[in-house]
Amino acid sequence: MGLLALLWGSSFLWIKLALTGLSPVQITLVRCALGAAVVVVLCYSARHRLPTDRRIWGHVVIAAFFGNALPFVLFGIGEQTVDSGVAGVLNATTPLWALLIGIVIGTERGLRPIRLAGLLLGFGGTLLIFAPWQQAGVASWGALAITAAAVSYAISYTYIGRKLSGKGTAPIALSAAQLLTATGISALALPVGGLQPVHLNTTALIAVAILGVFGTGFAFALNYRLIADEGPTNATTVGYLLPVVSVLLGAAVLDEALTLRVVAGMVVVLIGVGLTRWRRRTPSPVIAEDETAVLVSRP
Repeated sequence: MGLLALLWGSSFLWIKLALTGLSPVQITLVRCALGAAVVVVLCYSARHRLPTDRRIWGHVVIAAFFGNALPFVLFGIGEQTVDSGVAGVLNATTPLWALLIGIVIGTERGLRPIRLAGLLLGFGGTLLIFAPWQQAGVASWGALAITAAAVSYAISYTYIGRKLSGKGTAPIALSAAQLLTATGISALALPVGGLQPVHLNTTALIAVAILGVFGTGFAFALNYRLIADEGPTNATTVGYLLPVVSVLLGAAVLDEALTLRVVAGMVVVLIGVGLTRWRRRTPSPVIAEDETAVLVSRP
């Protein structure tokens, strides 16, 4: 769990460094291609095959767009003007958006007051981070892009849970299909935002390679293993560590300012997320573990 938190939490740092030589679309294409190569090899080494049903591939296209291609580009755009640590904190709002989407579409019924309080508290923490009432706040197009990326992840998570989860295809095979599809979508976006001159440097090359191979490829596989060993509920606990890792790495490596307001906002957001996941423990028969979380990529 600690290794997965480091891989995903450090992604914001690698994005920031990769931007020194590549555009957001170029970074997205390279990281998706490298990540897909890793997961495809792991998929076939585990004797799984890619889906053959056209309907599944149709759903995978939507999942790849909202779960990989779009948020990856948005994080690149956002981190051009926003610190990597703040990006990690804003990414932590994904579960809040997922809950809000569930309320809107009717999948979250009988919402308990404690979860509603967590939702309001989480968005209050987000507002504290943005601080639109202060000139020194982070309210900007970059911050909005990162928030939109978190919303995109939430849409993908909800869609996967409704259309792809538990349909008989191995999660690692769906992950491979999703990253392959995201690579194709990113390639189609090159004429829009990927034809800028490439200013390759050692830092950018190393950053995008680590981001693709480890932060995207092996992180998918490691998350799959964590779900299999610990169960999906315990596996999602890693989400609480990501903003902490991103803030600490941003401050230590990039010398980003660590303001009291952002730290306080992070704490409030994490408490809010924790409350939205509150469940009253009741005796229930043992059921098969849900493995949908493996399909949802982090930045």
